[in-house]
Amino acid sequence: MWLADRWKDYEVIDCSCGEKLERWSKYILLRPDPQVIWDTPKTNKNWKKLNGHYHRSKKGGGEWEFFDLPQEWTINYSLPINKELTFHLKPFSFKHTGLFPEQAANWDWFSKKIYDAKKSGRDVKVLNLFAYTGGATLAAAAAGAAVTHVDASKGMVTWAKENAVSSGLGDAPIRWLVDDCVKFVEREIRRGNHYDAIIMDPPSYGRGPKGEIWKIEESVYPLVQLCAKLLTDKPLFFLINSYTTGLQPAVLTYMISTALKKFDGKVTASEIGLPVSSNGLVLPCGASGRFESIF
Repeated sequence: MWLADRWKDYEVIDCSCGEKLERWSKYILLRPDPQVIWDTPKTNKNWKKLNGHYHRSKKGGGEWEFFDLPQEWTINYSLPINKELTFHLKPFSFKHTGLFPEQAANWDWFSKKIYDAKKSGRDVKVLNLFAYTGGATLAAAAAGAAVTHVDASKGMVTWAKENAVSSGLGDAPIRWLVDDCVKFVEREIRRGNHYDAIIMDPPSYGRGPKGEIWKIEESVYPLVQLCAKLLTDKPLFFLINSYTTGLQPAVLTYMISTALKKFDGKVTASEIGLPVSSNGLVLPCGASGRFESIF
């Protein structure tokens, strides 16, 4: 399992009975997590010192309950290349805060690859699809890449821009695009554009800006095949992340291996997780598949 274990401003303190107890900077949140099917004693004092609690409804969805939590705050993350990122957080729809901390395991990996490629004199163009609030975009840009950031939500792209400014990357070479990811990739193929690396973090289900339907089990492999046409002859890396239970590491491995078989490289896949500070457990948070070229 690949661990996001270098956080200072974020921590999974404990988890029990379908919920995870987290510290985001100095604020304690309690949010549901379907992976937490065990029932362990809630002995940590922070269970009773909450700043926010997201209650799931048996009818679907849910709502936040707040206890002295600001409308917005920030946390920082230091990449292994000695660059610091700053993220704006706020509690919003369906338990989210605007950041998936477990993705730091991937940020660490590819930022080092980009940084080393830049040191060797290679310019790196990165395409980030389903780019959300820009965690991967900022990690790639901080390492020296030119990034194309694509998400179907205008609000998420605006949020990502704010994160870029806070991280000192307001003038970095980032293209911010509100677009349907599949249609954008198809247009890029027709335009003859290419990228040295592609990152994607597709949702299980979603809609594009014009109502386009996305179902990951039906749509992700055709998209990976399309993305293979956008890669340069010697791509630096390809990364796909999934929170969908059916896309196990083995599935990601086979999918990437078959779609990118013409490129010389290696494919690895694993669960990603967050350490639980109070008991030594690791909380599983989906899986990632990685391709990296062999030069």
